[in-house]
Amino acid sequence: MTGPLTPDAIGRLTAATEPWLSCDDCFDDVDSVVEAVLTQTEPMSHRFRVHLAACSVCHEEASSLAALVAPDYGFDPPAAVALLDRVVRGDGPRG
Repeated sequence: MTGPLTPDAIGRLTAATEPWLSCDDCFDDVDSVVEAVLTQTEPMSHRFRVHLAACSVCHEEASSLAALVAPDYGFDPPAAVALLDRVVRGDGPRG
């Protein structure tokens, strides 16, 4: 890593990660979780939100998937990613 740590990176490194979810478990379920966010059919589980808030790799995977499938759910890619981010922060629909 080059340069100083950003406030976002520091927040992810120091975030409380309980209840714990492995990256493998996250990758196994990320497609159904993203679909649930975009269809607003069920809330994102607390442990999934905690993991995506703390793990930049899994968050990037979820964001990329949301952008990719956004048109299938009537969203433009930036709006889908913004919705996902609001849900991860806990201040969006079904978060």
